[in-house]
Amino acid sequence: MSDDIKIKIRNLYKIFGAQPNKALEHVRSGMGKTELLAEHNHVLGLNDINVDIPAGKTTVIMGLSGSGKSTLIRHLNRLIEPSAGEVIVDGDNILDYNARQLRELRKHKMSMVFQKFALLPHRTVLENTGLAPAVEGQSLRKYADEARKWLDRVGLEGQGEQYPHQLSGGMQQRVGIARALTSNSDIMLMDEAFSALDPLIRTDMQNLLIELQAELHKTIVFITHDLDESLKLADHLVILKDGFIVQQGEPQHILLNPADPYIEDFVSDINRARVLRTRSIMLRTTEPAGEAAGEVDHDDTLESVIELSGGDTTKHYRVMRDGRQVGLLEMRNLVRALVPQGGSDDPEAARRAG
Repeated sequence: MSDDIKIKIRNLYKIFGAQPNKALEHVRSGMGKTELLAEHNHVLGLNDINVDIPAGKTTVIMGLSGSGKSTLIRHLNRLIEPSAGEVIVDGDNILDYNARQLRELRKHKMSMVFQKFALLPHRTVLENTGLAPAVEGQSLRKYADEARKWLDRVGLEGQGEQYPHQLSGGMQQRVGIARALTSNSDIMLMDEAFSALDPLIRTDMQNLLIELQAELHKTIVFITHDLDESLKLADHLVILKDGFIVQQGEPQHILLNPADPYIEDFVSDINRARVLRTRSIMLRTTEPAGEAAGEVDHDDTLESVIELSGGDTTKHYRVMRDGRQVGLLEMRNLVRALVPQGGSDDPEAARRAG
């Protein structure tokens, strides 16, 4: 993962209620969400959040309803003001921004894709896609080519003259993504962007986002309550509960090393063979493999390796990346990885997970 951090969130708190500053004192003294509501009639939205969001990667913030994930993403463009803390974007604390600077941030640096599409019904698809340049004062003639380029890219070629009500839900969300791309912002905020879609359409949209990200390398902050979606999309995964971070890190490592019973419950029903990659369980070495059964890619799923091996647990494979050996995969270790172990303090497992 890149060491270039695009957004730094530091000691961020949000408390909803009549006297948030007074309630903040109780939270900093250790009071949790349930007690704060019962004793002081204030809602704890975020509790001392610290996250580094890497540039050009997808950070997924996951949690159940009420965990604080949507509250958190709305702090990144200051749709919600914090009770305390910092949000640093490209070295600037945006909480110090005045109204003009904040408008510039939202127009040029951050775009947002919403769960409910948020398209303007009286504008055509093309006009909705070009909303950002239109707000800047550009004419339709000036921004039309750029908007059409992104509509084509998200699979909506020829749909520019339609109106939102003439499109399916999945097509409307494609317009939302095209609109975000037309703004040419470095950062895309996506709040439960696919949650309202049918499962098959949702899978198509996830694949589209992965394809676009491989090409464009945007800094994406994606909110979801779905662990499968998180594991599929995330380079960096942040799991929230009751307004605080339970665990964060590389998704494969979290899956192999859950740090809390809450995380263990989340990952217990995951199809690990379909999600885990060879890079997460291999022994990292460039030493010769001896009688290896063959080669596998570092990003292959365990499911594909099981199929390749025919289920033979005596085999081992060289793990390759860009034509070079980066590790060895023992089928016996693969089988062990398929069984949830809970939080692991095993140094050899940590070394394999990297």
